[in-house]
Amino acid sequence: MSSEESLVRQAIGGDQLAFTKLYDEHFDKIYRYIYFKIRNQAEAEDLTQDVFIKALEAIGSYKWRDVPFASWLFRIAHNKVVDYSRKQARQRNVALNEAIVANVGDPVAMTERKFEIEELAVAMGKLPPAQGEVVSLRFIAGLPIAEVARVLGKREGTVKALQYNAVVSMRKILFER
Repeated sequence: MSSEESLVRQAIGGDQLAFTKLYDEHFDKIYRYIYFKIRNQAEAEDLTQDVFIKALEAIGSYKWRDVPFASWLFRIAHNKVVDYSRKQARQRNVALNEAIVANVGDPVAMTERKFEIEELAVAMGKLPPAQGEVVSLRFIAGLPIAEVARVLGKREGTVKALQYNAVVSMRKILFER
């Protein structure tokens, strides 16, 4: 039995410490995935918390199937992002640019990094939705291809093809201007 499987079984049994360990292990990946999808720090933090609240509420119904626990969390996160996007589309809110406040570091380097992230986000926004989802899960959340396939309910070969096409498209968008 893997250590993750053991933690999940303990969390299912009501062990709060086990769930806290799962939370600590997966929080950053889930947050990065959500943030890159919605590009709003405060909302991404709230949605990430919502993902873990939903996971805690539903952990009793979780069945271990030799699939990483993160796959289940990313499915919840994906659904939260879809719900958020639908809500935003209905409200038609105008997003304000977020200021990155940091009290350490080189302001020029921080500005360049923010610009690069914005360029990547714009390029990803031009990808077809399936390619964008694969890029988000592979490169932002750092999931392996097999796990991306499980999260999206696609075959590994399909994920590889989507990833390849996304990378080719992003190169064209970013470097052939």
